[in-house]
This record gives sequence, C-alpha cells and structure tokens, in this order.
Amino acid sequence: MIIGVPREVKDHESRVGVTPAGAKALVDAGHKVLIERNAGALSSFPDEEYLAVGAEIVPDAASVWNPANMVVKVKEPVEKEYPYFRPGLVLFTYLHLAPLRALTDALIAQKVTGIAYETVRDQAGSLPLLTPMSEVAGRLSVQVGAAYLEKEHGGRGVLLGGVPGVPPGNVCIIGGGIVGINAAKVALGMGARVTLVDLNLNRLRELDDIFSGRLYTLYSNAYNVERAVCEADLVIGGVLIPGAAAPKIVTKSMVSKMRKGAVIVDVAIDQGGCIETARPTTHSDPSYVVDGVVHYCVTNMPAAVPNTSTLALTNATFPYVMKLAKLGANAAIQSDPGIAEGVNTYNGSLTYKAVATAQSRDFTPVAQLLP
Repeated sequence: MIIGVPREVKDHESRVGVTPAGAKALVDAGHKVLIERNAGALSSFPDEEYLAVGAEIVPDAASVWNPANMVVKVKEPVEKEYPYFRPGLVLFTYLHLAPLRALTDALIAQKVTGIAYETVRDQAGSLPLLTPMSEVAGRLSVQVGAAYLEKEHGGRGVLLGGVPGVPPGNVCIIGGGIVGINAAKVALGMGARVTLVDLNLNRLRELDDIFSGRLYTLYSNAYNVERAVCEADLVIGGVLIPGAAAPKIVTKSMVSKMRKGAVIVDVAIDQGGCIETARPTTHSDPSYVVDGVVHYCVTNMPAAVPNTSTLALTNATFPYVMKLAKLGANAAIQSDPGIAEGVNTYNGSLTYKAVATAQSRDFTPVAQLLP
C-alpha cells in the first residue's frame, strides 16, 4: 500500500500523522511511505529522519494525496484539501464531523472512506485514539487557563495556587472523563481548589477515591452547575459524547453571572463545545471575551506541544495504521469491530449515527455497505 502523510495546514497545527519510527515499521513491512516536505519539522522530526528509514520525501501536498491509497493525518481536512478527495481513498484522522457539514458533504460526494480517530473503539468499548489527546488537552487546559488568568491576558489576576495568607483560585471542571481527570491532576498539583461536576455518580465516587477527598465532586444539574461556575476563577469544559455534538452544560445566563476576568477553556470545542458562549478559535487568535469572561476555545489545543502530542497520538494510532495497510480498508473494517466503529463515511454514504443526528440527515451502517 502507498501511505501518504501530508503536512498539516490547519492554523498552527504542528503535529504529524506518522513518526519516523512508524515510517520505518511500514517500510519494513513492504509499504511505500510518502512524507510531504517538512511535515514533521514542527514536531521535531526533520525530513532527514524519515529519509534514513526509507520513506520518500515529496515536495507538496498533491504529491502525497494523489498517489496515496491511504492518507494518515492528525486533524480534519480544511477546505483547500477537499479537491484531493477521490473515490476509494482511505482517510484516517480526527474528523469531528458533527459540526462540520461541508466536510461531511465533501467526503460523501467523493466517496471517501473516512475513518475517524475519535470514534474507533477497542475491545473494552473505550476510545483508544481519543484518549491520548484528551490527556494532553486536559493537562494543557489548566496551564492555559492559569496563563489567561493573568491580568495581561484579561484575567482576574489570580494565581491558582495562592500563597500563604491568600486562598488559592477556584477551578470548576465540567465532566469527569479523560479530560476532566487530567485537568484535575494539574489543577490540584498547582494548589488550586478544584470542583468537578459530572452526571455519573459512580464516576464521582471513583474520582473521590482516586484523589483521596482532595477533589470536590458535585452532581450535575442546572442549579449545581450555575453555583459552581459562578464561584470559579477557571472553568474547564470537558464533556464528550463520542462522535456527537457536545451538550451545552453551561448556558449564556450562567456565563453572564460569572466573575469578571474569570476564564473558560472549552476543550469540547472540537465537537461544538459544552459552553453555550463558546465558538471555535485558533492558535493565531485564541481568545475572546463575553460578558467580561475570557474564553479560550482553540480546536487543536495539543498542537501547542507537538512533540509530546505526536508521540502520544501515534503510540495509539499506529497499530491501526499497520492493520489498515496490511489488510486493506475493507478487510480491516470487516475483521475489527472497533475499526468499523471508526468509519464515518463510506462509498458515498454517511455511516455514523451520532453525526447523522447532529446534522439531521440519514445514515447507513457500514456493515450494510461492505462488499
């Protein structure tokens, strides 16, 4: 198989879909690997490292997309990449299609097999390709939030850890999943007072045990959420429904009652965000203010730490890349229910229910479409 790895073109996206180690394994298995020039440079993987393991460096995106049987990326394609789509192409990347109707239309129109990292499942039913970036984004969200609380960034001028004689800052985390638990680790490590809100009582019990009571847990309802966010200096949004649009847990009304100079970091923004006032931003223009509250809603947060993020992501994705390359997409989808769960578009059809629901359109399970 010919595997193509283009340079990411989304704003300040500096990760890369395959590392030199992955390229070596693919080449050793008999596959051809095409790397766009400087695709790995911002992740500290120069072209020379790919050449040394037998990959081919090509000059531009067209030289990757056009001959490739499978394209491995990090982020969803942007509009300038849509012309590269064609029937039979396998695209393996984060897609986050729920809020992206134009991308969904393009994938369907060109009959691309779109396999989304964020909906692939393992035998335990978890989301192994979403987990590493959720870990990075969860930890990074507190670092970013702490920086934006500084006065020069429009924040309240609060030091999360406080100092002797001055209380620490209040952090409210919405959602007790991978993002939430990693945000809690960093926030507690900084010395903040941390409240985590979730709808699952069993999860709240687990987190109470994990953090030995240092974490305040709160059952999610409108009354509790409003009280928690209104007392917070920093609110982290980390609610996820796999493949679907995120529910709006924090309303406009709640935001309007928050402290002026408080900060919101909505990690769920890839799926539309769980804060009603959140809208996607970029690393070039990362923040804006609503009702005196600073919002940071960058859709590719882990790109801020691309070396760590690329290594963490490819550790998880590479076994699937190798399986797809070895078996071909159809055989891999048929043999692995987890990969089948990852298929969002196939041969001109939308195949993932949550995306169909978010976009109010029909879908067909991929099992009904396979030859």
